[in-house]
Parts: sequence; structure tokens; C-alpha cells
Amino acid sequence: MIYNVKGCAVTWWTTVRFLHVLSAALWVGGQLTVSLVVLPLARRLLEDRPRAEVLTAVGRRFGIITVAAFLPVQIGTGVALAGHKGVTWSSLADPGYGRILAAKLLLFCAVMAAAALHGWASGAARPRLARTMAVASLVGSLGVVLLATALPAT
Repeated sequence: MIYNVKGCAVTWWTTVRFLHVLSAALWVGGQLTVSLVVLPLARRLLEDRPRAEVLTAVGRRFGIITVAAFLPVQIGTGVALAGHKGVTWSSLADPGYGRILAAKLLLFCAVMAAAALHGWASGAARPRLARTMAVASLVGSLGVVLLATALPAT
């Protein structure tokens, strides 16, 4: 136990789960911020060339932070939490926790693929595909959060 106040214990596993949730919140929150705040303002306030430069820089920086921070934290803490809960490959087929976790993991993989395709399409000057993959990644990320909240407490 790390900390205990009036019967409320903060354990090592509470900290690991906190890091998992915090990293997910920052990643999904970043996607929402870019989509709902940065993009509309850039479209309204900037000419084509400066807008493209700003959005490319924002996308590149967000991608670097994702690969360097969010993704390693998500994978590391997720694997640790699954191991702590006794999750096995075969338990992912079990009704309830196992199947919901399996769906979350599959959707997470799809989101990562969509995000990677978005980055590629943006760099390859394929704006329609880039936008489609950005929307798919954002919607999928919200789905991952939904599935995470649906996991039964164990």
C-alpha cells in the first residue's frame, strides 16, 4: 500500500490503473481538442498555406507524443493490469469481463491502425483518406472508452 487515509487505500495497482486512465484521457482528449477546437479555428482564421503548416505541425507533434508516451503507457499498464487480474488469452472468450476486454483490445488495435493510416495519408497528400481515418480513429477511441467503462468491476 502506498497511501491510506481513513480506510481509503491507494495501492500500487491503483496508481497503475490511474496512469492507464490518465493516458487514455489525454489521448482521447487531445483528439477531441484538435477536432473540435483547433481545426475549426484554423479553418476560419488561417489561409490555406499557414493552415496546412499549423495542422501538419500539430499532427506531427501529437503523433510523436502518442508514440513516445501515450502508446507505451497504455500498453505497459494494460498488460500489467491484465496480468494482475489473471487475464489469459483463453479468458478473453469468457462472457462478461473477458469478451468486453477482447472487444476493447480489438477496437484499440483498429484505432491505432486508423491513426497510423491518418498520419500516412496526411503526409501523402491524401486529404479525403486522412479525414476519414481521423474520424474513424476518434469514433473508435470513444468506443474504447465506452467499453472500458463497461468492464465489470472485479
